[in-house]
Amino acid sequence: MFATHCSLITCCGLLVATSVSQAATPVDFQRDVAPILQNHCLSCHNDRQPRGELSLQSRTALVTGGASGVVIEPHDPESSYFLDLVTPAGGTAEMPKGKPPLSNDEIATLRLWIEQGADWPADLTLEPPTLWSLEPLTRPAVPADLSPPPEFPINNPIDAFIARGHQEAGLDPAPVSDRRTLIRRLYLDLLGLLPTPAAVESFVSDRRPDAYERLVDELLDSPHFGEQWGRHWLDLARYADSSGYLGDSLRPHVWIYREWVINAINNDQPFDDFTIDQLAGDLRHNPTREQKIATGFHRNTLRNTEAGVDLELYRTKEIVDRVNTTGMVWLGLTLGCAECHDHKNDPIAQTEFYELYSFFNNADETTVRATQLWEIKQHAKAMEVWQPERDTLLADLQRYERDPLDEKQSEEIAKILRGEAKSSSLNSVVDSYRTDEPGWAEIKQRVESHLSQKPVVPVTNAPIFSERTKDRRETFVHIRGVYTRQGEKVTPDTPAILPKLQPRDEIPDRLDLARWLFQADNPLPPRVAANRIWQHLFGQGLVATPNDFGSQGSKPIYPELLDWLATEYRRLGWSRKALIHTIVTSSTYRMSSAVNSVPGQRELHNQRLWRQNSYRVPAETVRDVHLTAAGLLTRTIGRKGIRPPLPSFVTEVGRSVKWPVSEGDEKYRRSLYIVFKRTVPFPMLMTFDAPDSTVSCSRRERSNTPLQALTLLNDPMFYECAQVLGRRMQAEHPDHVDAAIDALYLHCLARRPTPTERNTLITAHSDLLRLANDEHDSNSSGHSPEDAAMIALARIVMNLDEFITRD
Repeated sequence: MFATHCSLITCCGLLVATSVSQAATPVDFQRDVAPILQNHCLSCHNDRQPRGELSLQSRTALVTGGASGVVIEPHDPESSYFLDLVTPAGGTAEMPKGKPPLSNDEIATLRLWIEQGADWPADLTLEPPTLWSLEPLTRPAVPADLSPPPEFPINNPIDAFIARGHQEAGLDPAPVSDRRTLIRRLYLDLLGLLPTPAAVESFVSDRRPDAYERLVDELLDSPHFGEQWGRHWLDLARYADSSGYLGDSLRPHVWIYREWVINAINNDQPFDDFTIDQLAGDLRHNPTREQKIATGFHRNTLRNTEAGVDLELYRTKEIVDRVNTTGMVWLGLTLGCAECHDHKNDPIAQTEFYELYSFFNNADETTVRATQLWEIKQHAKAMEVWQPERDTLLADLQRYERDPLDEKQSEEIAKILRGEAKSSSLNSVVDSYRTDEPGWAEIKQRVESHLSQKPVVPVTNAPIFSERTKDRRETFVHIRGVYTRQGEKVTPDTPAILPKLQPRDEIPDRLDLARWLFQADNPLPPRVAANRIWQHLFGQGLVATPNDFGSQGSKPIYPELLDWLATEYRRLGWSRKALIHTIVTSSTYRMSSAVNSVPGQRELHNQRLWRQNSYRVPAETVRDVHLTAAGLLTRTIGRKGIRPPLPSFVTEVGRSVKWPVSEGDEKYRRSLYIVFKRTVPFPMLMTFDAPDSTVSCSRRERSNTPLQALTLLNDPMFYECAQVLGRRMQAEHPDHVDAAIDALYLHCLARRPTPTERNTLITAHSDLLRLANDEHDSNSSGHSPEDAAMIALARIVMNLDEFITRD
């Protein structure tokens, strides 16, 4: 107690000393007080949005006070409620809300200012702080005169910015990762798959100076690149194969949009065109079918298909979602906070929300014929199988006629068999020629059965937008967000805090909005897009809140690096592949991710990126690496969704759940293609934090739960992968357990086991083999003891944390 009192006395003494030292010099409001108010108060307490009805922008507003009354009493600090709010108690202060408290010096300055009369020039109005993300985007100078250690060469400007950060923070960079780690990292980041042992050994033994760059180019050219990075984009597009809500009806042709995304990314479509096509492809001059399909981006909203629902209510909900998604994906702003009232934290008015809303208010939902070439080829192949049987049946039918059919009669039947006439007329046509010979009824039944099995000509209608030209809807502010309570009428426009829209015509449309995002003076889309690419290559963006570049979001740790990346993305013609190439060839990307790679390093959370990050792979990749390691993966790109096996208790939960399991190798396709039903999503994906696709997702959570471990151990698909891999290792190395263990590690981890790991697994194999021999007579699996032991080893390796971790 005595020590506590001494501490309090000491702190009070320091405050008194500070006040006394400052008393000699009168407080200057503009120099001493204004910066405190601007930095800590005005983001919430301003004239536009006075939190608690209190504004601190001017002397008049200050004297008026807020909902709690007057907050400052000149010459009387003790009676000034303002000081009570900002003075910490128990280490925290009531204001600034949700942020670190003011420093002792700042509090002492405010106290002295009030004590001296709280002078504030009458003609001085303070301006709220400008969001960092809205500052003009300029290309920063690349740091020079750096002295990084030899293990961190400056390969490109990224390394220069990071090296300067290391030097300023007194941090040593981690050494470069070994080649086995690098190739596995690149495969997981760029393709979402594991490298084969042959690919690993080839890279490890490749001594050409540009071996790494060659590997990067090879992976960027892989068709699987579009699948991996398409999955990232589909998170933003809230892609799903059903409509949501209680009915949750299937959207049978929405996969066309997914295929468009994969192809666009594989073709490295510039990000500005990629964006414009999705927001307004239908409004381009003479739009192509592909540009129309791209507008499926905003057709991924939830849709209530229940009978009796308020259709206009749910139409407005869809448009609200489109505004929110557009704001988050391209602007990094939480526009949804302005749906019912002015934004509480960022300078976005409710009126501005509905001005954006009006861009989408006349976008009608329709479809476009989008039958794919592979569908046509597939139909042709099916017809090749069906046609010979038809010809045989026709010949059999003719043998049963009383008299040979004349040319007209043969052609009439042939038309029916070709599907050119209604099959229901077959009875009347054939019966007129039938005989009483044995077998007539059977052949007739075979003909009718075969006709019913004729391959259907594929018709695929992709969901798209089409701008309404007649009976156009007017847009009004929804008072408190209720669509039936109309406020003032608004027209399409963009928020005042951002550059002015430059429309082609008097009334702007979605095409103008899409092009506005890429105006040279719009700083947000380049920053947001570059940050998102960085996030997928380091596990976290330079801005940790990719969906919020506003006042409540995080600030970039390396703001100049972010701006360099944003301007570089634009300089590269918005080439996603080119920017990724720049990032992954940096020394920063190639650093080791090991926490102990630099002994004694002080920064444990890696904010300054002194090492790479290590994290669990996404949900889809968890399944895909199992299929890759086992050699089961079917690598077909695109096409319709698949339905891997599910237990009946999952598929029997509701009336709308039908799950015909995909046959053959189809069920081993990548997880990207699993049919995603919003009310009953694939359980394994949800266990590993896949988004629910109800709203746009800019950053997935990464949890670590016992259920994940149990899923890896017991899920039938994961067990099947272990069986296939284990039997393969036993077949390839029947008499050499150590070689089989090495091969297991190469297939799963891209490395060989350490001596300790190898000895441990050899001992485990011996125990498992003995157990398998003891239980062989009662074993119902059908595996030999040798296979059973090796399968168990495969399960051990596949259940290592390292297997589903990207290092």
